[in-house]
Amino acid sequence: MSTRPMRAFVLTAPGKYAVQEVPAPVAAPGEAVVDVERVGVCGTDVEFYTGAMAYLHQGHSSYPMRLGHEWSGRVVSVGEGVDPVWVGRRVMGDTMLGCGACRRCRRGHQHVCEKRQELGIRGERAGALAEQLAVPVSSLHVLPDSVDAVLGALVEPGGNALRAARATALGPGDRALVLGPGTIGLLVAMFLRAAGAEVHLMGRSDNSPAFARELGFADVWTEKTVPDLPFDAIVDASNAVQLPGLALELVEPGGRVVYVGLAGAPSRIDTRTLALKDVTAVGILSASPGLDDTIRAYADGSVDPRPLVAATVGLEAVGPVLAGERPHGAGPGPKIHVDPRSG
Repeated sequence: MSTRPMRAFVLTAPGKYAVQEVPAPVAAPGEAVVDVERVGVCGTDVEFYTGAMAYLHQGHSSYPMRLGHEWSGRVVSVGEGVDPVWVGRRVMGDTMLGCGACRRCRRGHQHVCEKRQELGIRGERAGALAEQLAVPVSSLHVLPDSVDAVLGALVEPGGNALRAARATALGPGDRALVLGPGTIGLLVAMFLRAAGAEVHLMGRSDNSPAFARELGFADVWTEKTVPDLPFDAIVDASNAVQLPGLALELVEPGGRVVYVGLAGAPSRIDTRTLALKDVTAVGILSASPGLDDTIRAYADGSVDPRPLVAATVGLEAVGPVLAGERPHGAGPGPKIHVDPRSG
């Protein structure tokens, strides 16, 4: 079998990394090998870089590790038992890889499987910050021609956002407030707008709202300036420990609060308020159930997340990006993409 080398970004310890030559993957039975075209850098990757990611302390992850779970590419080979028709297809892949045998997996909930691997995050499944990637073919989703590599690498965060937007159960005539105008928050806002809802956003400063306004969201506020309006649903897409409680305070009685953001410390909500306001609270983990519908939304143009990508860099620039540096010439968007083939 081929063991030719390829380039990969390897995180060796908190704050320490290298672009290394490693053996290229060979497709095991049931797997496909993909030429990676684009990878998104995510806040989860930053937590691994700083060493703050909870999985490191829970024994689910360890260094050295290869990051990268928002990706797109083209299948170049397949393993035993896989239909050769997959070769040449443009694809993206589900991050969550369940065991396939437990009760949760059998019920279609592989994204909360106790034994799951998470590509580039949990377990020993290497991520996509490399020239090639090996994944179970069962995790792949085909991209139509109208969904290019950039959009393909935005399907995974888009799936999280789509599920959060749908969990609000909002449509025309309803009003939503999205807390945190980062990548997920802005994607949630785009999906809510596509559903016909009136969308408001709240950021931490006067800087992040400026970009949201460029995307056509006129109602952008800070915590001090949020208007006294009836919000039928509130989506917390932030990492601020106090905002889950604020969401519950601000939502209309009979409304919904959707939690897709994760703070670095435990958040607290008053369940008395939840009950007395008759509010429905929904937690969202993973894009898995929303990937196909996200691809369709990108393909038909009802949601166009391309402006979120500020820059595309090579593997050598990943470390500085994880450390918080903005690439030279980057636009105002929150997302940095990587082309592992460049450089």
